[in-house]
Amino acid sequence: MNAKSRSDYLAQLSSGYSPIYGQAISIRPMLPEDLDIETEYVQGWSAETRYNRLFSAGSYTSPERLKKITRIDFERDMALIATVMLDDREVQIGVARYVRRDDGHSCEFALSVADAWQHRGIGRALLLNLIDVAAAAGIDTMVGEVLASNKPMLHFMRALGFSSESSAEGPEIRHVCKHLAPPPASPESRGSDAAGTQ
Repeated sequence: MNAKSRSDYLAQLSSGYSPIYGQAISIRPMLPEDLDIETEYVQGWSAETRYNRLFSAGSYTSPERLKKITRIDFERDMALIATVMLDDREVQIGVARYVRRDDGHSCEFALSVADAWQHRGIGRALLLNLIDVAAAAGIDTMVGEVLASNKPMLHFMRALGFSSESSAEGPEIRHVCKHLAPPPASPESRGSDAAGTQ
């Protein structure tokens, strides 16, 4: 993917989201220059959010790790962030990401929203966008791990069509899975397919 194609692709993945109340939110791919707002975002997690996201209270903010997770290989992986403008600066308030597995057809996802911005539909908007991107990239199955004690997240997963079952990691973790519908064919491709079958 050359620079122009990459730029056009990333622009296509950018969108807006307007909650019922509050200011407009932007959803866009994460870029390397987002290191500072990603660092600030992660450092602002409460202990509960950190535990639900990482399954531990351990550190997630080493400079090396943060630098790595803000450099996305968009042909294999994806990270979408939700941001708002506060005091004339962009602030990250959520992120949804997937990493393609070795089979090439499935991916593991992760989702988090800043404590002050939860319960406003931001996580839903992020994950629905991520599902669309994954399906368009040829991924047919999305999987993840959720703490069994995180009842709101498990309810959210079921509402979006994810199944939930016991995890091989232990009874304290649930394995969630969703089979993705392929993206609809464009009119051009449908015409080509029809011509090919006549």
